[in-house]
Amino acid sequence: MIAINNLTFEIGARALYDEANWHIKPGEKIGLIGANGTGKTTLLKLIVGDYKPTSGTISMAKDLAIGYLNQDLLSYASDKSILHVAMEAFERQNQLHTEIENLLKKIETDYSEDLLHKLSDKQTEFEALDGYNIEYKAHEILAGLGFSEADTHRKLSTFSGGWRMRVMLAKILLQSPDILLLDEPTNHLDLPSIQWLEDYLRAFEGAVVIVSHDRWFLDKVINRTVESRKGKLTVYAGNYSFYLEEKSLREEIQRGEFKNQQAKIKQEERLIERFKAKASKAKMAQSRMKMLDKMERVDDVDDDNPSVNFTFKFSRQSGRNVTQIEHLSKSYPNLEILNDAEATIEKGDKIALIGANGRGKSTLLRVIAGADTNFTGKAETGYNVTKTFFAQHQLESLHLDNEILQELVAFAPKHTETELRSILGSFLFTGDDVFKKIRVLSGGEKSRVALAKALTADANFLILDEPTNHLDMASVNILIQALQQYEGTFIVVSHDRYLLDNIANKIWFIEDQKIKEYPGTYQEYEEWAAKRKVQTKGIATPPPPKKEEKPAPAPKPNDDKAKQLKKLNQDLGKLEEQISGLEKEIKQVEATLADEKIYTDAAKLKDTNSVYQAKKDQLKSLQQNWEALAEQIMELEG
Repeated sequence: MIAINNLTFEIGARALYDEANWHIKPGEKIGLIGANGTGKTTLLKLIVGDYKPTSGTISMAKDLAIGYLNQDLLSYASDKSILHVAMEAFERQNQLHTEIENLLKKIETDYSEDLLHKLSDKQTEFEALDGYNIEYKAHEILAGLGFSEADTHRKLSTFSGGWRMRVMLAKILLQSPDILLLDEPTNHLDLPSIQWLEDYLRAFEGAVVIVSHDRWFLDKVINRTVESRKGKLTVYAGNYSFYLEEKSLREEIQRGEFKNQQAKIKQEERLIERFKAKASKAKMAQSRMKMLDKMERVDDVDDDNPSVNFTFKFSRQSGRNVTQIEHLSKSYPNLEILNDAEATIEKGDKIALIGANGRGKSTLLRVIAGADTNFTGKAETGYNVTKTFFAQHQLESLHLDNEILQELVAFAPKHTETELRSILGSFLFTGDDVFKKIRVLSGGEKSRVALAKALTADANFLILDEPTNHLDMASVNILIQALQQYEGTFIVVSHDRYLLDNIANKIWFIEDQKIKEYPGTYQEYEEWAAKRKVQTKGIATPPPPKKEEKPAPAPKPNDDKAKQLKKLNQDLGKLEEQISGLEKEIKQVEATLADEKIYTDAAKLKDTNSVYQAKKDQLKSLQQNWEALAEQIMELEG
């Protein structure tokens, strides 16, 4: 399909690729990975012809149709509706539609046979190209990427950059090319849209090459991994997780070969040193020296996975209740975000706040952070809580005339310069990079500096909004390690599911203008949500029968089954009453713990904490029983 042979591409004196080889076969789903700066985006530009190789070849069939999503498309502007822009993908169908419309107008006054034949030919071709369904297809893909029906009629120019990028992605998908080249396709998508894209790409019949830092997304879609490293392209016959295992095995073998070779070299060097001074052995020593010089050396394994070597420092511990939300209502014109919502963030909670864009995730974070006070109800910060808030707008708080290291030293004096350099290195600022002025940095670089600052704050409560934007996989892993060893409390909004699954012990989502909580990891939440979706579908109202058909008579349920269902539903109702009562009791205890006076009475605090924990454990047990009963009912009803 595409053959890359002995590709060399030089930027100045640096060879980004050095005689690299790679063959892309039809139907392959490939993840192109590597550290920032290893040339992944450059390679895609070489394939589409935007750049020319220094030497070597990239060959493909002349009629190969390539769909290329790149970040440059953010600058695309149009005052046409997004539906119109997406449908520009159907170039021939649109041309035929215009020609058919013109012919139909002419036929109103000219009934010549020639015109009728032309019209028939055009309509036949239009139908063969499925022209009558192109608008339906465009609506379907735009809906999958998160656009409402009303959105499709809005001008592209009225949308933000991220949403415009979604339109460009829709247009490329509608072209149904032979191969898709996607550069960070999940950057501007929310979780439901990412999940929709996963399903679409798995079913896509052509080949796909994806550059992405979202390893969960890659694992779901790809069946090949190609690593760009040290000017070469190395193919691994599996998804990203397979790549990690296989690479580890290859490195283990390489490390063993390196150690064996080093031992052999030392042994030879000792023999040469021992015999070179003796005339009778000098010839043998010279022969061994030549052999040693000609030996093809095995490289030692480079450590591409840096680890966190700094510790979080905060000067005081928070009370049990970090944030208490009561009767919280928040809305914008024509959009209600929260209505009488309630929630509690407790000390030690590691919360992932997830959901579709537009549901109010970032708004809720701003309320919790105290950056948004235009709401009704309460969002109170607890005793001894010190918080820091990271969001993209925090870039405005950076001091543009400071050097990067200087910015962190001024902000986090409790950390040593070595620790701060280590943190900056984790976020891709190495060597003399730390002396760059902040004003000369790109938006992505400024974002990484702001995130590094957030992680060095003297705060026992972190509030992080999309912290993985502009990070590569190595930096995401650093962030995961940092948050795993953080002893305080945090709440994170992110669409990086690998990050969420490795750091969160609670999942929050906004539903029906309420804050809902799932007590578990992201993986567990996904499994629960899938069961819940099936259950909801199971009790949905069936569609009405067609007019020409009579509805089939409902079958009579088996008496034993009906009795069992009745009993289970009664038990479920009793459990719901118990859960409701217990939740009220827990709120009363929480109100006691929220009173600062209790912290002056150690005995009373200890007793109240014991009661609180016992009630929480009891609630968890009741909720587990409720889920088990609900599953039994669902199985019987199915």
